[in-house]
Amino acid sequence: MNSQDNTSASDNFVRFASTPPAAGLPEWYPMLLNSISDRISQGQRQAALAVNQELINAYWHIGRDIIDRQSQQGWGTKVIDRLSADLRDRYRDVKGFSPRNLKYMRTLAGVWTAEAIVQAPLAQLPWYHHIALLEKLSEESTRMWYAHAALVEGWSRNHLVRQVETRLHERSGQATSNFNTVLPSSASSVVQEATKDPYVFDFLDLTDSHNERELEGQLLQHVERFLLELGQGFAFVGRQLRLDVAGDEFFPDLVFYNFILRRFVVVELKVGKFEPGHLGQLGMYMSAVDDLLAQPGDEPTIGLLLCKTKYSVVAEYALRGFHSPIGVAEWATEIKDSLPENVSRSLPSISELEAELAAADIATNDRPE
Repeated sequence: MNSQDNTSASDNFVRFASTPPAAGLPEWYPMLLNSISDRISQGQRQAALAVNQELINAYWHIGRDIIDRQSQQGWGTKVIDRLSADLRDRYRDVKGFSPRNLKYMRTLAGVWTAEAIVQAPLAQLPWYHHIALLEKLSEESTRMWYAHAALVEGWSRNHLVRQVETRLHERSGQATSNFNTVLPSSASSVVQEATKDPYVFDFLDLTDSHNERELEGQLLQHVERFLLELGQGFAFVGRQLRLDVAGDEFFPDLVFYNFILRRFVVVELKVGKFEPGHLGQLGMYMSAVDDLLAQPGDEPTIGLLLCKTKYSVVAEYALRGFHSPIGVAEWATEIKDSLPENVSRSLPSISELEAELAAADIATNDRPE
């Protein structure tokens, strides 16, 4: 027996070097690990995005082929059913060729141009988001508004559907406020757009005799959904947060911080109608938060007063006397049908009322005696 035969069986296994202990590595190693991990994660995201873009583009072209053939030959749904069966038989490992899905592809190609479908946000939205938009909305501009919002804010399909059903595009940026007069022009439109009116809390289960404490408590029981309704960038800071001002204690209902606006947001909840006196209390809370909680670099605190009902004209007049940025909006547990367009447009704003009053004064003064 030669020397090779005497080699132990264990020597035939491949030997791997043991992993060096982390304690013996250079100080810069964690930075290298994080940098490479970030590149891998970015690569995975870009690969997933590229796959999604190719899928949406392919679905659009399939839909376009179906439309073109139907317009030329005039065939009906039986061809789509046969096409679905043959495609599923030919591509057994590929899903998405059901008759229903093929009809969605046809609809996709019918409502979007080839140029639109390859651009953000349409190219970056998942297919089931596209289906939701096609099912729920008929106007192109409204579909595009929700597509952009879903992409920017990272909505799930279910949350996209909820926002469509609660007509976010009609509510967004609609709070009555004084932002345009008390904030720099560069910030006022951004802050205004971060508001809604009404806020829809359809996840609440309030008793008939609910008070502000019950409303506040239920919102925090569903804080994740509450934050989604508030919008992008909001983080919860505290409920009934104790503010010590010269020995006196004050407790605002809810305090948030918005990382996009770089501001604290104080929310006061009312179960009744808006009253001008509510603003004084909210303004004091905002000043205290600016002094006690805000850090260097934070912008002035915003106030948000949520009431069960309000008259916008009364709120606008009340806000004129305040130099702190405050928005006033209603809250609701369900979205109600909006006023008919011709009726809502007929309701005058403060500026229109003042213009009419001024015109009436001029007419009175010019009237011959």
